[in-house]
Amino acid sequence: MPTLPDTHREVKLATRPRGLPRLGDFAVVESPLPTPGEGEVLVRNRFFHVFASMRMLIAGVTEGTPFPAVVPGDTLAGAAIGEVVCAPPGAKMRPGKLVAHWLGWREYAAVPVAACTPLGDELPDPVAHLGQGWTAYAALTKAVQVRPGDTVFVSAGGSAIGSIAGQVARLLGAGRVIGSTGSREKADRLVSELGYDAAVVRGEGPLVEQLAKAAPDGIDVFFDNVGGEQLPAAVEVARDGARFVLVGALAGQLAADGPGTSAPATIDSFPLILKQIVLRGFSSDRVDGRAEWLEQFGSWLRSGDIVFPHVRVPGIENAPRTLLDVIDGRHLGVTVIEL
Repeated sequence: MPTLPDTHREVKLATRPRGLPRLGDFAVVESPLPTPGEGEVLVRNRFFHVFASMRMLIAGVTEGTPFPAVVPGDTLAGAAIGEVVCAPPGAKMRPGKLVAHWLGWREYAAVPVAACTPLGDELPDPVAHLGQGWTAYAALTKAVQVRPGDTVFVSAGGSAIGSIAGQVARLLGAGRVIGSTGSREKADRLVSELGYDAAVVRGEGPLVEQLAKAAPDGIDVFFDNVGGEQLPAAVEVARDGARFVLVGALAGQLAADGPGTSAPATIDSFPLILKQIVLRGFSSDRVDGRAEWLEQFGSWLRSGDIVFPHVRVPGIENAPRTLLDVIDGRHLGVTVIEL
């Protein structure tokens, strides 16, 4: 076993945010190195995911979600990739092997063996395991089933999920793919880097008018990460028989007022009926097929048919600031802290 430090750093919630979090709500602290108990492995984290939905967890109201609330004094948690340092006898994970787990936001973690997933060579870059493409792929193949020639609208097209959803929709046969985003600079990148045909920009005029111009024949599929004003805009522009899949609620999670746990939207039910629009809420943790996705994702990455947009920020000391940047929408794709 390599020589280990006595302490490590982790990011804790210092105070419960009122509205959007601020730097003072977090603390990067030194803590004793965790000691693995029976049936646990000690992992040195190499990367962890910084995700906007953390706003919901630190708000303390997570009823109905698969994640626990974070209270002041707790270490934040999230998807991580780390290297096994030591493992109990009989465990399949040996020192030096990479594993995925849920105890990010710290440099070392004692993780139950059952909560670790050994990483193979399915993906050319281990960091890609922190991507959110499985949600996009599952929603587009199992919930709405993109058809050849469909016009697909992806809200938050530059987010961790949306940046993959638009590409997957194209690979599944979509004829036109439109994304929404919060800045002209990001809109240009959606088209030039991620293969979107067009992008609408929040704040550059009525969304429904922008969307109608981008999709003059209407939309067939709406992949919704946001809710809020984008949902009724999609209803107005939808074609007969359009299929909507709702996977996120960023409009509420990133709102300056409120706890980030609701995303109200006002929808006129009359066009839903007349157009026979199907709306479906979807959570990828309730369906099977992740292994299928990893095989397909790895193949697409190696062939160059898909790109994995992401930003790596070095140093755990930069994690709180990076979270604020993610909530503010400053990055395209997945954002990770590299340790």
